[in-house]
Amino acid sequence: MNKELAKKIDHTQLKPDTQKEKIDVLCEEAKEYEFASVCVNPYWVTYCYEKLKDSPVKVCTVIGFPLGATTTAVKAFETKNAIENGATEIDMVINVGALKDGDYDVVKQDIEAVVEAAKSKAIVKVIIETSLLTEEEKVKACELSKDAGADFVKTSTGFSGGGATVEDIKLMRKTVGTDLGVKASGGVRDGKATQDLIEAGATRIGASSGVAIVKGGTSDQAY
Repeated sequence: MNKELAKKIDHTQLKPDTQKEKIDVLCEEAKEYEFASVCVNPYWVTYCYEKLKDSPVKVCTVIGFPLGATTTAVKAFETKNAIENGATEIDMVINVGALKDGDYDVVKQDIEAVVEAAKSKAIVKVIIETSLLTEEEKVKACELSKDAGADFVKTSTGFSGGGATVEDIKLMRKTVGTDLGVKASGGVRDGKATQDLIEAGATRIGASSGVAIVKGGTSDQAY
């Protein structure tokens, strides 16, 4: 088992039909393999916090997920509520439509509101949904995230097709420099793909296949 690799993985379960049994397994695996966090929908944050509070595994949740089209006020409230419930990592989805319309102030203010709501109590990762963007839009989304005070940029929700690619990670890393983390997520299922993404500049991996990845195998699970 590759423990150093495990520390870079957000062990993820975001499917809409997820039941408690799967969350129990997720948390137990996260403790056993020492993953960076579990990444779950907001409903499960309190439950995961209670199961993981005596371990180093963090609780990560998603905001404005998976479309990014909720209002800024709702995203800010979701963030505050998630932190009150025990989350210390926030993965928010940008307003993709506003970005594509060139309404950059809207996109930046949306991210800033989540960063402000987190108030240094949680790190903020901005999901830019690379599969829906042109190269220029990917660059702009990363620049806006950096300007808005986010801690990470992240490739994908896993719900809009596509996923993390080496090319996108290289572009995102080039754009944000060394100041921000870069999270690769979406379709990451094996150790080889994970290592390629890390070599390209990813500092965190989002995957539902974390166990297979650290054990050097392949999983058919999709994030």
